[in-house]
Amino acid sequence: MDEHITELEIKLAFQEDLLETLNTTVARQQQQIDLLQQQFRALYQQVRSAATTAAEADPQQEIPPHY
Repeated sequence: MDEHITELEIKLAFQEDLLETLNTTVARQQQQIDLLQQQFRALYQQVRSAATTAAEADPQQEIPPHY
């Protein structure tokens, strides 16, 4: 009986360690997702700003594509 309890305690210890490792991994991944979302928003704003600037440019000042 003692051997069975010891075996269960060992399994529980390994499961607790695995759970902590998984929690750490998920937290780190969430931080990476948050950072990527911030970078995406900044890039999106840059593209919108560039598109707005290009739309406001004077078409007579542009060089035709065949040059």
